[in-house]
Amino acid sequence: MTPGLQHPPTSVQRPGMPSGARMPHQGAPMGPPGSPYMGSPAVRPGLAPAGMEPARKRAAPPPGQSQAQSQGQPVPTAPARSRSAKRRKMADKILPQRIRELVPESQAYMDLLAFERKLDQTIMRKRVDIQEALKRPMKQKRKLRLYISNTFNPAKPDAEDSDGSIASWELRVEGKLLDDPSKQKRKFSSFFKSLVIELDKDLYGPDNHLVEWHRTPTTQETDGFQVKRPGDLSVRCTLLLMLDYQPPQFKLDPRLARLLGLHTQSRSAIVQALWQYVKTNRLQDSHDKEYINGDKYFQQIFDCPRLKFSEIPQRLTALLLPPDPIVINHVISVDPSDQKKTACYDIDVEVEEPLKGQMSSFLLSTANQQEISALDSKIHETIESINQLKIQRDFMLSFSRDPKGYVQDLLRSQSRDLKVMTDIAGNPEEERRAEFYHQPWSQEAVSRYFYCKIQQRRQELEQSLVVRNT
Repeated sequence: MTPGLQHPPTSVQRPGMPSGARMPHQGAPMGPPGSPYMGSPAVRPGLAPAGMEPARKRAAPPPGQSQAQSQGQPVPTAPARSRSAKRRKMADKILPQRIRELVPESQAYMDLLAFERKLDQTIMRKRVDIQEALKRPMKQKRKLRLYISNTFNPAKPDAEDSDGSIASWELRVEGKLLDDPSKQKRKFSSFFKSLVIELDKDLYGPDNHLVEWHRTPTTQETDGFQVKRPGDLSVRCTLLLMLDYQPPQFKLDPRLARLLGLHTQSRSAIVQALWQYVKTNRLQDSHDKEYINGDKYFQQIFDCPRLKFSEIPQRLTALLLPPDPIVINHVISVDPSDQKKTACYDIDVEVEEPLKGQMSSFLLSTANQQEISALDSKIHETIESINQLKIQRDFMLSFSRDPKGYVQDLLRSQSRDLKVMTDIAGNPEEERRAEFYHQPWSQEAVSRYFYCKIQQRRQELEQSLVVRNT
């Protein structure tokens, strides 16, 4: 045997043992790695074989039951398993120190790995910031332009239907959002909770002078409103528009409004402004932080010298009123010269921040995660291949330096593994010689092997014949 030998010697097989059943040594990788040499599946260094607990003659726990369960130990929860899996994945990406010493260029890969770790932490922090931002209302002030116009239809004596023989007018209330960048335009009615048109009570009586529209869960959104009434006289009307605030807003009691400097605001903003007033004026009790010691303005509004923080929401309810509607006074003219005139009004409304949709889609998108996961899998496969090549290189170097000593160490390692698996101590010195396989038991072992194969083939043929006859 010479140092230039390219293949390791054929492993010795004990009768009754299937091919590839012996396990590699659990210490330094002495045995040839992978299926190209011994026919057994590749085993990563440092991992125990799947079917046997290391250094014990005990079968591994059955599938579905972990070793911790079999020994009565607490089993880690799902988040703990997820964190350990992430740490294990990151550890699988790291090149061993010996490989880095052999390949100096691998330091560039380690630098990229460190940069990737920082980038992942930054992205995770930004995702958390986006999630927190989405929990808060993200509104933007925009202008809603309101168009109010009317047409007049004079009476026609020769008209066949009753509608044409009576003079009438038609009022139109329409609107659109200025500089709307969104592709899906919002309907005009979606900005309002209710619309009331109050006509002249003297002309249309107490039962027919109000035209009301209120939002309901089944309301169909529209681009405008139309009101048609008989008449040939100019009519004064009042439009009451109630904006649909999301989240709902309230008008503050005049005393509370002067104290906080707010007129109409959401409940959360009012509570926050009230807390800011308490902090600025140091009204929180220094001994019992749960209480507020009111100043003279505070006492006038809440009608008590001292109250708990938990009582503020309940006491605020009586101080919050529905917001004021938008009031527009308009004249419905029947003069033909005024038919082409349109009154325009700009109303401040709050719309959803366009960036909110992009932030939500970013959190819900999985294309980037799938691509990153695929690249991580490729990295793990490459590192696995590098580790296998390193084991093969160590094997080749050890074998080329001392072929005889290496084969002897291999046999001793195989013998120890065989003893762990079967409780049978082999004799490496005897098994390495050809005379060992010329003993009487070898003929019987071969005969038994062929007999089993013949019986197996016979059963297969009988089953095929039964299937064909049926």
